[in-house]
Amino acid sequence: MRLFVSVDVDPLSEGVAAAQDRLPDAGSLRLVDPENAHVTLAFLGEVAPDRRDALTAALTTAVDDAGVDPFTLSLGGYGVFPSPEYISVVWAGVRRGGAELTRLHEAVERETTAIGFDPADHDFTPHVTLARMDDARGKAAVQRLIEDADPEIGAVEVREVRLTESTLTDDGPVYETVDRFPL
Repeated sequence: MRLFVSVDVDPLSEGVAAAQDRLPDAGSLRLVDPENAHVTLAFLGEVAPDRRDALTAALTTAVDDAGVDPFTLSLGGYGVFPSPEYISVVWAGVRRGGAELTRLHEAVERETTAIGFDPADHDFTPHVTLARMDDARGKAAVQRLIEDADPEIGAVEVREVRLTESTLTDDGPVYETVDRFPL
């Protein structure tokens, strides 16, 4: 099963959709389903079923060790990965709750790496993916948007971390919560 660790922000789906509506109508942009909005703490990839118990124990330890109590996470503004010159992802930023998300990410990565998962090959930037860009069509319009627009998306109370299974389909990924780890 293909797994990732996340903080879900599904109550903000209307705000996410409104932020997506401001994106330019470029044929190269593929919007993410706003109902699937989340902040990825760690992408684990394909995980054999016999590793689930060790993974659950590691995530329980990570969430406990992070020392993060329930907190408010707010989203707003636009950003891109990897850079404005070469855009592959358009995202909404975290305005409040970034320190808590970073502590959770660091604890999750420490514990999952200890049981054999690869660490991320990039720095952690808390965000919610809004769209993926397949090619450079519309790049200039996206660049202008991220310089000029600063939408306020909303806030949500974060009370848990989720282990989520991602099944890829022709219509996009389908997410199912496998386990929950309360803060």
